[in-house]
Amino acid sequence: MSMNNHGRPTGTGTSGFASTSGSALLPNEPLLFEIGDTEHSGVDLPDVTIATDRLGGFERRMPLDLAGLTEPEAMRHYVRLSRLNHSIDSGMYPLGSCTMKHNPRLNEKMARLPGFADIHPLQPVYTVQGALELMNQLSHWLMTLTNTAAVALTPKAGAHGELLGMMAIKAAQDAAGQGHRKVVLVPESAHGTNPATAAFLGYSVKAIPARDDGTVDVQAVKDALSADVAAIMLTNPNTCGLFEPQVIEIAEAIHDAGAFFYCDGANFNAIMGVVRPGDLGIDAMHINLHKTFSTPHGGGGPGAGPVVLSKALAPFAPVPFVRKDGSGLELVEHAEGDALGRITAFQGQMGMYVRALTYMLSHGGDGLAQAAQDAVLNANYIKARLAHAFSVPFGDYPTMHEALFDDSFLAGTGVTTLDFAKALIDEGFHPMTMYFPLVVHGAMLIEPTESESKQTLDRFCDVMEELAADAKAGNAARFTAAPLKAPRRRLDETRAARSPILKWERAEETLKAAE
Repeated sequence: MSMNNHGRPTGTGTSGFASTSGSALLPNEPLLFEIGDTEHSGVDLPDVTIATDRLGGFERRMPLDLAGLTEPEAMRHYVRLSRLNHSIDSGMYPLGSCTMKHNPRLNEKMARLPGFADIHPLQPVYTVQGALELMNQLSHWLMTLTNTAAVALTPKAGAHGELLGMMAIKAAQDAAGQGHRKVVLVPESAHGTNPATAAFLGYSVKAIPARDDGTVDVQAVKDALSADVAAIMLTNPNTCGLFEPQVIEIAEAIHDAGAFFYCDGANFNAIMGVVRPGDLGIDAMHINLHKTFSTPHGGGGPGAGPVVLSKALAPFAPVPFVRKDGSGLELVEHAEGDALGRITAFQGQMGMYVRALTYMLSHGGDGLAQAAQDAVLNANYIKARLAHAFSVPFGDYPTMHEALFDDSFLAGTGVTTLDFAKALIDEGFHPMTMYFPLVVHGAMLIEPTESESKQTLDRFCDVMEELAADAKAGNAARFTAAPLKAPRRRLDETRAARSPILKWERAEETLKAAE
């Protein structure tokens, strides 16, 4: 059997489908162009003559080359494609530091209500008072949960929120005549967007090493402080799955030095309703709504990354924002005083706001706290179940939202962290996060969230234990060749990234000698 340039077996018969023994998760799915052809259509249409003189020279010079399909063919094709994707609706998604929560269908129903789903950002304000009230309520609860003075809803994602938070810090320091502060402290365990955001704004980044226990030492922060330091960007709970025990002392040291505390709130799901970041001394923090309040993640977006601000940074919040006036709610469109201008065209992602507020109101304060506690419980359960078979870098401390392992248990087996993850695909599970955080060699980071039941966690742990035992028993071939049961085999990922094939081209038919 040969392979074409898309990694798809050829010689599969007239149907275009690869033969399968039945053990594969799903057969390969050809492209629409390979299923249909351009000579036929699934719909009978009369021949028409179209004048081209109205197209101003932009008429098509080549055939459209679209495959003609019946409606059932098209529907089945896209349904089969959807089954090739792993999702939280089809199985556990244990990505560490990504918080792949289940998105309740109630959220979806609310987001589709008239007045939320069908409004336009340029409508007159008096016609969207309900939407503004929802934004106002969401703002109130975000500030309540974090004990902060202001919130900007408009950022489109966590990295965008980071940018806004650091812009507010920069604006506050410029307004106070502290524009010479050009250094940002970033722990080595931070998300990669943290140093990137600081550098994008023209700051120099100074790394703070992690202690042997995976946390940040307040003394290391104090040693790095100077009159040039603008802020620290600290993730809490951090990317090792640990709550920073000296976070209050770190905040006090930062403030005493005249700098600001930016908190990466990507892991807020572990402490929502239990800990208010404002009580810890933070000045700005983004909240990934998809990681905390169950709005869709990634391709299910678009995303939203609101930023809460302390009293010191509240005057620098960007526009637009909602404000009550005598006749109702108004949308403040123009910056006042030292406030930042727009960081996005309009008011942000209404669908994400609806889903997030629905999640909050469904749970209430006690329910949000229970969700956080259940997320921590699930992560500690996985850690306890797997500690005997895997290597635990920071075993002396209870974890928060995720369980972190390293690859030292694979030493001498001929199996790498990547091999292990690929073998997990054959068992029907999406792999965990690999090689992150960078402070742990061969990291395997698992975050079950509160969404998964004990039965699901036990199935996952059973598979993980069985794979670890097989690797230690010397069955390296099972891992180095994996995945074997997925629609796609292991790819040359480096080559795919450097030389991607971005356009499908029809293979030229080779005529036989007799023809």
